Amino acid sequence: MMGKRRIGAVILMVLGGLLMFLAPDEEAWVGKALLGAGAAIELVGIALERKRVP
Repeated sequence: MMGKRRIGAVILMVLGGLLMFLAPDEEAWVGKALLGAGAAIELVGIALERKRVP
């Protein structure tokens, strides 16, 4: 089962991609920011999971 962190990261990445697709060229930075935030959350989560496993 997916954790809350992973669900939140996926939602941010999907929203970011959707905003980049639908936004005019000047406003695409909002989508890029959300996509980047989702990816950063996921990368931090992966790094923390690796540290827990011996």
